[in-house]
Amino acid sequence: MAMQDIYDFFFDVNSNLSKKGLQRLDDMLRPAIMSGVLSDMVTASMSKHSRTLTENKYFNGHPDLIVQGVYSGNAVKAGMDGIEIKTTRKSGGAVDTHGARNQWMCVFVYDVDTESEPASKRKPMTFTEVYLGKVTVDDFRKNARGELGTRTATLHKDGIAKLRKNWIYKL
Repeated sequence: MAMQDIYDFFFDVNSNLSKKGLQRLDDMLRPAIMSGVLSDMVTASMSKHSRTLTENKYFNGHPDLIVQGVYSGNAVKAGMDGIEIKTTRKSGGAVDTHGARNQWMCVFVYDVDTESEPASKRKPMTFTEVYLGKVTVDDFRKNARGELGTRTATLHKDGIAKLRKNWIYKL
């Protein structure tokens, strides 16, 4: 249902943009922005359709979806009861995080057609894979960054294999 909500949103927005002679939203947004927008949309939609999970009301709190009523005001800076939502264009679900954590992680892989011409004939954004698994700090590798880079961590080979065993959806 969450994926359908997002498909409906993109259809409506892109139809209106096209009528005005503008680019599709998929083409306007840079990949990192698109991923962030999709993560927020998935989180909001999953919360809407869930009986027990709700959006974490803490700005930039972790995880994105928390168990309703566990944390005061449904807000927590760094909680354990919930699911971190990630989106990526990388097939297989490898995605950078801002740090290794023991957590439930849900990764939505999506595809954006940026090559078909004319652009008006491009296929709509499509989710191609969804994974949900419990990962631990030991499942991550830390990514080296320069002086100005943001510290990140990514599931290492065994960690990503662990996540991929728990696939929910594959197109």
